[in-house]
Amino acid sequence: MKTPHGHLTYCSNIHPGEQWDDHFQALQENIPFIRKELAPGQAFALGLRLANDASIELSNPDRLAEFQAWLQEQGMYVFNMNGFPYGGFHNTRVKDDVHSPDWTTTDRTLYTQRLFSILAQLLPDGMDGGVSTSPLSYRFWWKDEAATKSAMQIATNNVILVADTLVELKRETGKTMHLDIEPEPDGLLENSEEFVNWYRDYLLPQGIPYLQEKYGFREEEAREALLTHIQLCFDVCHFAVGYEEPQDVLDRLDTVGIQVGRIQISSAVRMDLSQDADQKIEAIRQFDEPVYLHQVVARNGDNSFQKYPDLPEALADWNGQHSEWRIHFHVPLFINTYGSLDSTQYDIVKTLAIQKQYPFTNHLEVETYTWGVLPSEIQKPIGESIVREVAWVVNQLNED
Repeated sequence: MKTPHGHLTYCSNIHPGEQWDDHFQALQENIPFIRKELAPGQAFALGLRLANDASIELSNPDRLAEFQAWLQEQGMYVFNMNGFPYGGFHNTRVKDDVHSPDWTTTDRTLYTQRLFSILAQLLPDGMDGGVSTSPLSYRFWWKDEAATKSAMQIATNNVILVADTLVELKRETGKTMHLDIEPEPDGLLENSEEFVNWYRDYLLPQGIPYLQEKYGFREEEAREALLTHIQLCFDVCHFAVGYEEPQDVLDRLDTVGIQVGRIQISSAVRMDLSQDADQKIEAIRQFDEPVYLHQVVARNGDNSFQKYPDLPEALADWNGQHSEWRIHFHVPLFINTYGSLDSTQYDIVKTLAIQKQYPFTNHLEVETYTWGVLPSEIQKPIGESIVREVAWVVNQLNED
């Protein structure tokens, strides 16, 4: 929905369904209630998540026309999509498979191009649109520096192919769309520094000559095309887990002129271990579940950091040596404390405060997807949960 500070939506990866019929059914069951509660009489936005199978099915003109008719009937519009998880995301072990297939593969490239083809038909006139995606790959799949560098080069070439597709789609439709790459703990692009370095050292040097040769662009035109079509997905949870301040991230992007395609409004678990540490360690054990990766970044007493690829490794290594943990677990936004545990909610408050004062994106997306694996006392009916999440964000945006 339209707010004074950008278009606000929630990501439908909260709803199960890797096949289109299943996902569409979940939307039909939940959207009318959510829209009635949040935006009665107003156009309501949806951040659409399509698995690969669903994207193939929705590419059928008849299926897409059916969906477009339903959106119009419901007073809804789609301006962004989530293209990070390619396959199963619910009721299955996801863990590092969330990155598979990665950007070194043709499958990832074709899937993403297909999503943009669908989005070009759904996107309202006069709006830009984005598809979020993975941070190229999972860093632990690459054994050494040479393998990592090779993966980075191959992945970059595939990203450039998508940028090429977006240049073509803009010429055909007049619509501007961007790939929103999402740094994540233990991704090949883990934080804002790695993202900016990749953009400067790989994407621009490989992409500028490609676009110059294909389109006859001047160097500055090719650079501008890349800056337009390849942007950052600002996931607040991910940057908070890495102890990055929102303003520092934006300042770093400005050194190259990189744009932010969307803010994914999300919150992580935070543990102050300077007191009652054993109690908090016991409390976090209930968040140890087998579906998603829950990377941990621990702060040591000397302000150095120690990283763990998943929560079980951090728990096994605990011996009282850390002053703080931050855990990649997309917990509800509207709750700041979970018993003895805290969240990184304040990072959201800071990010939205910057957005209100100096808008740096048009797209705001709530991305809390872990409801089904949260401790039972935190779980609520899914429609009610989404309403509470989005309403909390609206209140933050409305505060002076």
